[in-house]
Amino acid sequence: MNLPTRQATRSRRGWYLYDWANSAFATVIMAALLPVYFADAVVPPGGVAIGGQTLSATSLWGYASGISALLVFLVAPLLGAVADVSARRKRWLVGLFVPGALATILMFLVEPGRVGLCLGLYLIASATFVAANIFYDSLLPFLGPPEERDSISARGFAWGYLGGGLIFLFDLILVQAHGHFGLDKTMAVRIALASAGVWWGGFGLLAWRMIAEPGGAADPPRGGALTREALRRIVQTFRDIRGHRNLALFLIAYFFYNDGLQTVVKMAGIYGKDELGLSTGTLLGTLLMVQFVGIFGALIFGRLANRFGSRQALMTSLVIWIGVVVWGWYLNEAWEFWILGGAVGFCLGATQALSRSYFARFIPANRSAEYYGFYSVFAKLSAVGGPLLFAFIRQITGTARLSVLALGIFFVAGLILLSLVRDEPATARSRK
Repeated sequence: MNLPTRQATRSRRGWYLYDWANSAFATVIMAALLPVYFADAVVPPGGVAIGGQTLSATSLWGYASGISALLVFLVAPLLGAVADVSARRKRWLVGLFVPGALATILMFLVEPGRVGLCLGLYLIASATFVAANIFYDSLLPFLGPPEERDSISARGFAWGYLGGGLIFLFDLILVQAHGHFGLDKTMAVRIALASAGVWWGGFGLLAWRMIAEPGGAADPPRGGALTREALRRIVQTFRDIRGHRNLALFLIAYFFYNDGLQTVVKMAGIYGKDELGLSTGTLLGTLLMVQFVGIFGALIFGRLANRFGSRQALMTSLVIWIGVVVWGWYLNEAWEFWILGGAVGFCLGATQALSRSYFARFIPANRSAEYYGFYSVFAKLSAVGGPLLFAFIRQITGTARLSVLALGIFFVAGLILLSLVRDEPATARSRK
């Protein structure tokens, strides 16, 4: 069931605005400032001794990213099923992103040496960030007809790159010109980290007010009956996925290539700092460029999807990703990192946007949160292996270059499996 036209237009704008809001966390915390600050100042130069092993900043960050993804993996299907049965996608959305934004604001307290506090807040914020996206993504089928979903999804990512880029630009100026504001560099970084939470929470609440709840059952079950019905639907959805060849193949393909993508995003900053010895200015400047290049990449690939098909455009982006990891293995100079960042920015939002809208082809709209819960399971389970593999290879070899090259396996596997998927009409399935 799609929303009425006027209501759908307002909801669509609110949906775009939430991507604008939460991209502050994705950019400043997951990809840019926090990884660099963590490696440069929070973790001591010799690493941290845990269980008789001395772990570097790169390994610690990889393990923390993997554990965060595992937490969401364990609860995502149940969250999605409960939201669909109770018809309260909006309530779950706000109930998750607000604690995440608050945890991000509290990162102001992370001073050099406070490794435990930093990792604890990061785990809370990143887990709620990802869980909230289950319900955000589940609203996509209600925002317009099937033939418009590639464009809607792409515009959402474009708004996200613009919003994330603007707050990151503000933070970059604050950090790089900290002396002009009467701040030392550490204090400037701490303020910048907290600003991401303020941006996420503030614009997120505004977006939440604009988005309409699509609705559902007139008298949804409550309490134990709600949980039992949610669990029953999880089992049914799992059976549906197993019996739907193209959906199952797509999810397995997504499992692989998303693993490589998420690992590149999470580990690029710390790889540049810890392995390549690049300056903070180079790292942050490159990541800022990624944000604005990503706007055009998402919109261009959205048009390519409309003309040549979602799957073909998605496969093209994976070919670019294979080139990215091979180039990442070879690069040594700052200018090479800038070129690599441009390539990442061009295909990052495109791959994510097209994956989200292509998945919507295969699912019934009235069970969208439930299915996107499973989508998130594949996203987060896949995001466990890449960072852990990256950290493990770095730990046993003493270099992260082989870690980067190993990520090519995920993109190649995803490309091969995606080529086996057969396109279906861009209509929501009505089967319950």
